[in-house]
Amino acid sequence: MESATGKVAIVTGAGSGIGRAVGLALLEAGWSVGLAGRRPDRLQGTAELAGVTGARALPVVADVTDPVAVAVLFETVRERFGRLDLLFNNAGAGAPPVPLEELTLQQWRQVVDVNLTGAFLCTQAAFRTMKSQDPRGGRIINNGSISAHVPRPRSAPYTATKHAITGLTRSTSLDGREYGIACGQIDIGNAATEMTQRMSAGVLQANGAIAPEPVMDVKAVADAVLYMAGLPLAANVQFMTVMATNMPFIGRG
Repeated sequence: MESATGKVAIVTGAGSGIGRAVGLALLEAGWSVGLAGRRPDRLQGTAELAGVTGARALPVVADVTDPVAVAVLFETVRERFGRLDLLFNNAGAGAPPVPLEELTLQQWRQVVDVNLTGAFLCTQAAFRTMKSQDPRGGRIINNGSISAHVPRPRSAPYTATKHAITGLTRSTSLDGREYGIACGQIDIGNAATEMTQRMSAGVLQANGAIAPEPVMDVKAVADAVLYMAGLPLAANVQFMTVMATNMPFIGRG
């Protein structure tokens, strides 16, 4: 099935959670979408959930920490759909919530590799594609998280990488300007996904208490990304925060 909009996207971490929701929203809106992730069964599940629009989905197994796999991902999408208009850098990982001094170097590196290096490698590949295609340009949206602003307790690797994503967003926005490549960041707080199920039972707060936290429908995130993606390249949402209204962000700590 050809793209109804003529637009093509790659969504990383598309096998579950926010990545799945965004991939489905883009497909529903008429985009063709490369669904990237490490688990083929989960990617195929996303495509199947799309129904008839799943014919415009291209599941591609890819580890964003592997430069070769990233190159193959982008080339596969370009060969299938002819161009790339959007990259949603969404793949992410966290470390166990242990005291900082108990984190292993391997745990630290794993989070940095997925959250930061993976986003960088995909951004590089998107630049190469977007600069060389005709018409030139495109958009990159980075999933920053509320943790790009304030930390949760015992979250040093995740928080550090999400603060770094803000720097990558700003540099990408600047370096892409002359090539028609826009870059923005969406900072998400407590979207209801598999990862946030534990919040209803209670999570560690800055004062040491364990308390449940409100969550929001992940569709709100997908709608926000869809809005950002649908802007003309002459306009850009540089930073957007979308969060559960009553979550402890304003006044956290």
